[in-house]
Amino acid sequence: MDQAAHHGQENRAALGGSRPIALTIAGFDPSSGAGISADLKVFAAHRVYGMACISALTVQSTLGVKRVEPVRAGQVRESLECLFEDVVPDGVKMGMLATPEIVGEVSAFLSTSRFPREKIVLDPVIRSSSGKELLSPGGVKRMVEELFPCVGWITPNLDELAVLTQAGSVCREGIPEAAARLREACPGLNVLVTGGHLERPDDYLLLSSGESFWVEGEWVRTNSTHGTGCALSSALLCGLIAGKNPEDAVLAAKAWVTQALKEAYPVGRGRGPMNHLFSLENQAGCASISARDSI
Repeated sequence: MDQAAHHGQENRAALGGSRPIALTIAGFDPSSGAGISADLKVFAAHRVYGMACISALTVQSTLGVKRVEPVRAGQVRESLECLFEDVVPDGVKMGMLATPEIVGEVSAFLSTSRFPREKIVLDPVIRSSSGKELLSPGGVKRMVEELFPCVGWITPNLDELAVLTQAGSVCREGIPEAAARLREACPGLNVLVTGGHLERPDDYLLLSSGESFWVEGEWVRTNSTHGTGCALSSALLCGLIAGKNPEDAVLAAKAWVTQALKEAYPVGRGRGPMNHLFSLENQAGCASISARDSI
């Protein structure tokens, strides 16, 4: 067993073994539709305790991103070292890393910590949906060269896939070839291409073994689509932590996001968030009904 994973199990035993732990490394979205706060909501919905390392502060709302203020790269590294000295998580999810320096520090930390890469999911945030650049070309280069070998999963959307493969643009028919290029460049990588921008929102999964299949999506009529990529990758990590095989973890994450979109309610004047906590709200509602029935 990997040393980091063994340490994580020892931590669970010391805490009573009651709850898995996930760490998110990402930016802070004040509207809580994406980034750190959204990841923590996804973890909570899956009964996973969430820890967080903030890579950047942002000025944004449902109407878009106005400004990004990256955290000092050394502080990110110090935060990770401090956390892992105390509690080694069962899985790691990464979102916006903001600068080439932060990408480098996170890569160096993960490579030296020997954390099992199959429990690391990277959502390669490069540009916001409103068009704001969130990682420079230099940062993307370091991500591919330094971070990819440390992670077991990457979940790009079509635009991110095009940037990562230097393809200019990628259509549905070109997704399998582009995904294969990423996997070939980094053996051991599982690639899940999210198809939210396709006419039918199907995702494409290419496993490190070479097996591949399309995950059929359901089009949900809603304006609450902010942070769907963040939520999918976080839900995927929760499934992997729970012991699901790769295919089942992807299917479960896709189904969870679809339901969160269906149960979303309006927030803000732009692209609002999905309802990350729908499952907890439904459980609370059922508990309230049961309590009334027992009176």
